Amino acid sequence: MITTADLSSTVAEAPNRSGVSWAAIFAGAAAAAALSLILMILGAGLGFASSSPWAHEGASAKALGISAIVWLLLTQILASGLGGYIAGRLRVKWANLHGDEVYFRDTAHGFLAWAVATLVTAVLIVSTAGTLASAGAQAGAAAVAGATTAAAATVGSQADGRGADPMGYYVDGLFRSEGPAAVSEDAANAVAGRIFARALTNEGALDASDRAYLAQLVAQRTRLTQAEAEARVDQVYTQVQQDAQKVKLAAQQAADTAAKVAAWTALWMFVALLCGAFFASFAALFGGRQRDQARWIDEDVGYGERRTVHASTAPIR
Repeated sequence: MITTADLSSTVAEAPNRSGVSWAAIFAGAAAAAALSLILMILGAGLGFASSSPWAHEGASAKALGISAIVWLLLTQILASGLGGYIAGRLRVKWANLHGDEVYFRDTAHGFLAWAVATLVTAVLIVSTAGTLASAGAQAGAAAVAGATTAAAATVGSQADGRGADPMGYYVDGLFRSEGPAAVSEDAANAVAGRIFARALTNEGALDASDRAYLAQLVAQRTRLTQAEAEARVDQVYTQVQQDAQKVKLAAQQAADTAAKVAAWTALWMFVALLCGAFFASFAALFGGRQRDQARWIDEDVGYGERRTVHASTAPIR
């Protein structure tokens, strides 16, 4: 039971006490972080269960994106609300305070619980998510910047069967004679592949000497005239350029899509965090009101009798 002397001492010391109950804040933050982790794992499991690697099976990408946004909002609301309520319900009692001050402190406790929980969760996932995001951004940039080079390397690797040799083109030029020498078909294919790869990396322009030499190789093996061989070289190289352009365009579209997805994800995450902060503060205010409406129960047992004294702890306004 609170005596008059104890109440006077409490009132005298109250102005010098801190208005922050860190124990309640950390308790609410721990509950919010734990529930957030549980819901995130559950959401990931539901997402994997509803998706499929096969075409036209499982949920569509749009449906998965909307579901992820809704689940993120729901996770923030539930987890932040629980953390704020616990922080408000477990705080110490503030005696002889104006109601507005009590409301402010409860709101601040909910916000601080949400902030601590958010920081803890971010520390836990930033290493993994940050690495994945950085790898994705670097992969997209590399895909756009090196699309033409990749296509050229593919042509070279398909021609010689060994992969693109950065010095192969210059070595071929070093031993190139006035006319095509008698070489095996594999060697001739490798030379043609390196010439095409060089032209693709050189802004798509086929050198006149390389074009003439390729035409001589084609004429030697196909019994075509020089003019017909040059026409075939132009036709094949046009197809190579078109395929390389398709690869480059696909890489650019993939990079643009990844950038848009990242932007929308960041915006909706911002909205979800704002909702979490609001619900945490509101729940802490609700929990604080319930805390102030609680009553102290003092039991004295003596001579077979039991006495219960109720003392209201509602704040003084």
